[in-house]
Amino acid sequence: MDVILDYATIKRQASPVSIGAWRDPSLWRYLPLLPVADPGAHGTPLRAAGGTPLYRADRLASDLDLEHVYLKDDGRNPTASFKDRASAIVVARALELGVQTVTTASSGNAAAALAGMAASVGLPTVIFVPHTAPAAKVAQLLMFSAKVFLVQGTYDDAFDLTLQAAREFGWYCRNTGYNPFTAEGKKTAAFEIAEQFTQISNFQSSLSQWCVPDWVFVSVGDGNIISGIHKGFKDLLALGWIERLPRVVGVQAAGSPAVYEAWARGDEDIRMCSANTIADSISVGLPRDGVRAVRAARETGGFYLTVSDDEILNAMRALAQRAAVFAEPAAATAYAGLVKAARDGRIRANESVVVMITGNGLKDVRSVLQAAGEATPVAPSLAALKEKLSQV
Repeated sequence: MDVILDYATIKRQASPVSIGAWRDPSLWRYLPLLPVADPGAHGTPLRAAGGTPLYRADRLASDLDLEHVYLKDDGRNPTASFKDRASAIVVARALELGVQTVTTASSGNAAAALAGMAASVGLPTVIFVPHTAPAAKVAQLLMFSAKVFLVQGTYDDAFDLTLQAAREFGWYCRNTGYNPFTAEGKKTAAFEIAEQFTQISNFQSSLSQWCVPDWVFVSVGDGNIISGIHKGFKDLLALGWIERLPRVVGVQAAGSPAVYEAWARGDEDIRMCSANTIADSISVGLPRDGVRAVRAARETGGFYLTVSDDEILNAMRALAQRAAVFAEPAAATAYAGLVKAARDGRIRANESVVVMITGNGLKDVRSVLQAAGEATPVAPSLAALKEKLSQV
C-alpha cells in the first residue's frame, strides 16, 4: 500500500523557503509532507528522529578518484539507526488511532527504534526477533521495556509470526513492507538529503527549489528504506521542489541477494533466497518491499549490485579510518557498493554521490571486532611498551 498525498494542498501550505525557516531540525520540520498530525511530546525521542548530518568525505572521495562523496550518517538517530524515522511516524499514527499495543518483527534495528519511540510516550510494545539477533540490539529492546520474543527461526519466520499475532490480539503492526507509514518516515531522509545537499554543496539552486546529488547509494534488505527514499524524492519532484530524481543504487550482501536477482532478471518477481551474511540487518530471505525496491533503481536510472562479507568488512574499516564514521555491517554495505561501482567505472569523477549510513557500529560489536582486529596487551612499564612498539 502507498500513502497518497494531496500535492496541491501541500504547495499552498509549504515551500522550501518556509521549511528552511523552521527551527526544528528533526524530521518533523517536514510535517506538511507527512500523513500524520504533530504528535506533540516535545523533547522526547519521538520528536528527535531525523536531522542527521550530511557531510563531505573528501578522503574517501580521493581513495576512489571521485570529487564529490557525501555521507548521510543516520547512526546519529536516538536509537542509533535509520529505522527511527519510520518508527516515529508509526508511533504518531498509533497515537492517532488510539491503539493499546504496537508490535513488529525485526532483525534488531527496527525493533529497537519502535521500542524506544513507543517507550517515550508510554505505549507498550511486543517484539519478535530471530534468535540470532546481535546481543546489543536485544539489550536495547529490553532496556526500552519491550516484551521480547526470540523466534527460533529466521527473520522471515519472525515476520510471519508477528502478522499472525497482530491479527489474533489486535496489536498495531509496524512490520516493514506491511505498514505503509514506515515508508513515510523513511522518505524524510530524501527530504534532508535535498535540503542539506543544497546548503553544503557548490551546486546552484534557486530559493524555491532544492538540488539533489547525481547518485544515492543505499543498503537493501527488506527493500523499505530504498523504496521510502525513492518516494521522498518523487514527492519533491511532484511538488516542483527539485528538477530531477537522483539515480538510486541498491546494494545487497552477496549472501542475501533476492532484490538484486529480480533486478538482474529484469522482472519484479521477488523469490525466496538463502540469507547468510555478516550484515544481519539486511539478511532477508524474502524481502517484503522488494517490488518497490526494484522500481526505485529502475525508475531513476540506477542499478543494483552485491558485495561480499569481506568487502563489507573492508568498507567498515574505510569509513572509520578515513571518515570517522562508525558503521555496522549493513550500513557499511552501501559504501562497499560505491567502492565496487567506482572501480568498475560506473560513476564519473565529477558526479556527486551520497551514501546512506543506516546504523551505528555499536549495534553489532562482534562484527566490528572482526573488522577492527585486536588490541595489544602490554605490561605497565616503558620498557615493555618499547618492546611492543618495536614489534609493530
